[in-house]
Amino acid sequence: PRTTLLFLSPKDLYTAPDSCKGRCEEPYSKEDECHCNAECERYHNCCEDYYRHCRPVGFSSSRDAIADEDLLHISEQLYEADHNKARPTDIAINPQYQASPDETGDQEDRSPQPLYKYVNEELFSKPTYASFIKLLDNYQRVTGREEDVTAEELREQDNFLKEVMKTELMKKLFAFLHKKNRYGSEQEFVADLKEMWFGLYSRGDGEQDSSGFEHIFSGRACTGGTGRAGQHQAGGLTPGSRLCLGEVKKGKVSGFHNWIRFYLLEKQGIVNYFSHNFNGPWDTYPDVLGLQFNWDGFYKEVGSAFIGCSPEFEFGLYTLCFIARPGRACHLSLGGYSLSIQTYPWTKSTYGNGKKYIATAYVISP
Repeated sequence: PRTTLLFLSPKDLYTAPDSCKGRCEEPYSKEDECHCNAECERYHNCCEDYYRHCRPVGFSSSRDAIADEDLLHISEQLYEADHNKARPTDIAINPQYQASPDETGDQEDRSPQPLYKYVNEELFSKPTYASFIKLLDNYQRVTGREEDVTAEELREQDNFLKEVMKTELMKKLFAFLHKKNRYGSEQEFVADLKEMWFGLYSRGDGEQDSSGFEHIFSGRACTGGTGRAGQHQAGGLTPGSRLCLGEVKKGKVSGFHNWIRFYLLEKQGIVNYFSHNFNGPWDTYPDVLGLQFNWDGFYKEVGSAFIGCSPEFEFGLYTLCFIARPGRACHLSLGGYSLSIQTYPWTKSTYGNGKKYIATAYVISP
């Protein structure tokens, strides 16, 4: 059978087409893909240009606004509070070949050795790491297969949230968002985290088959077959195979931005590291790398990832940016160095009173 392919950019997939021009303070309607009233910041479902068209003069200095300076300050606090991060002796990486911008799409393995020379796996016995790794095992890898969420998996989600909320880092994040009037209580914050990150929506053929947590931290591939090398050739999909919007474009992986997941799959021989195009300025962990790699037959052209951070650090920064700057670049400061994170909301379905699920989040590598 003939296969018709439609390749869309993240902006095509994740951002609402509507504008707030002429719509400021328009009453909420569930028919709208994005909103322009005062509540949209609380429900993180504002249109992308809301801040340009609708913020009253002086609002940026009011108590509840999250200003750019606030993001720089709270991100440094979270960076300092990452007590579970890897120490310099816990991880040894071997980045090898640095690809130029023209080479990232070549799909050539220019690094004969694995990326990770050594990881102290005692890290993984820490409660937030252990609960995070349990969650990685819970996902079907092929988009379009409905997730069968068991009672045990729901407990594992609750346990992960319970463990991260014990950390100073997540307590600081909640205190900041509480002060900014985004949440009235820690209970409300945790309930929203569960929906925002673990709520299921459809990226495939109408099945409830994906969540923000899975896409960002676990990654997935999409195929009508096994997904192994050869099933999808480097240049595209084999006849009869199925395309999943936002997941595989020309046999390429999207999502999959987590260092722990990468290390565990590289150790199993499922991920093959090819090169890197960006190495962050940090001389301790967490660091940032922009990676090229092959995952079980699928190629990732630029997979930016924190290296050596705790699960709560990545989870917390992405949450902060999704709440403060959904659909836009979110400019942070970590250890005195600038870093930006891009998030996108999922616009095709909502939870609660029109709240948006997180669709993707990643570090913007230069």
